[in-house]
Amino acid sequence: MSSNTVGNEPILAVRQIHKSFGKNGRKKDVLKGLSFDVLNHQVVCLLGANGAGKTTLVNIASTLMLPSSGTISVCGADVVKQADEVRRFISLTGQFAAVDGELTGRENLVFFSRLHGLPPREAKARADELLEQFRLADAATQRVATYSGGMRRRLDIAASLVVEPRLLFLDEPTTGLDPLSRRELWETVEQLRGRGVAVLLTTQYLDEAERLSDDVVLIRDGQVVLHGPPAAIREEFGAPLCQLTFRDTADSRRVAQTILISEFGPTSITPSLDGLTVSFTAHGGVQDLSRALTAIQNADIVTVSAALTPPTLDDVFLGTAFTAAGAS
Repeated sequence: MSSNTVGNEPILAVRQIHKSFGKNGRKKDVLKGLSFDVLNHQVVCLLGANGAGKTTLVNIASTLMLPSSGTISVCGADVVKQADEVRRFISLTGQFAAVDGELTGRENLVFFSRLHGLPPREAKARADELLEQFRLADAATQRVATYSGGMRRRLDIAASLVVEPRLLFLDEPTTGLDPLSRRELWETVEQLRGRGVAVLLTTQYLDEAERLSDDVVLIRDGQVVLHGPPAAIREEFGAPLCQLTFRDTADSRRVAQTILISEFGPTSITPSLDGLTVSFTAHGGVQDLSRALTAIQNADIVTVSAALTPPTLDDVFLGTAFTAAGAS
């Protein structure tokens, strides 16, 4: 494949990547055969809990770490065999800001511009351009140590774009940020995509993945368990959980084992019973809740409480719906 990636050929191609640490009895497999693509003008979210292997994959793809096996290419260049060429196409913003708190915003960007080989005058011009672009011009002469978390993150991304890459790695860029700063960074990512920069973004947040990504790669224990557009992912495991509570165990057992099965059919619903509470995945949302309550009322059973709860991240990674999705 040529380095001049065109059409729908992937900017990033990950193929059967394995990574292990340690030896013999202490060997730990962190990545276990990951495969996916990032296409031109795409934002792909690598979604997973802490320890899933997201940062390890980013480190390998950005030439900072060697894989145990498998291949990764960026714009057709192999990250192991052609690391220098790969570095021409990429930039990385890690989990921790790389900017210097003792320098001003402008000084940081001039510094990074000079590292990229820009002459002094061009470095200053590029710094001012980035400060304006990332809404930091008013704070250009302030020490970065005085910046808010969101401002530091924007400056960090700006430093990664001194020479605009074909592919930008953003490793959990919004962790620890307040809601306003998170939204500002989301807007920044959307603007980058609009300018044609492909982005691989790692995150623990389902809402972030759904908001930003063209494609989501869900990983658990170093393996891809679900891969597709956000709408399809949400449809797969994102139905809300309906929880119904009753006065006694006889009523709750009857609802779980008879009434709901009769109303929805045995292939459409799998109620679970926990004491007085019956739970089931409501693929139809409020309509399913209404149907369930009507059927229960017709059976002369009193419902103490009813709730429809969207899935949490724990539900996604630990719940039965997630496990079923990964097995399909």
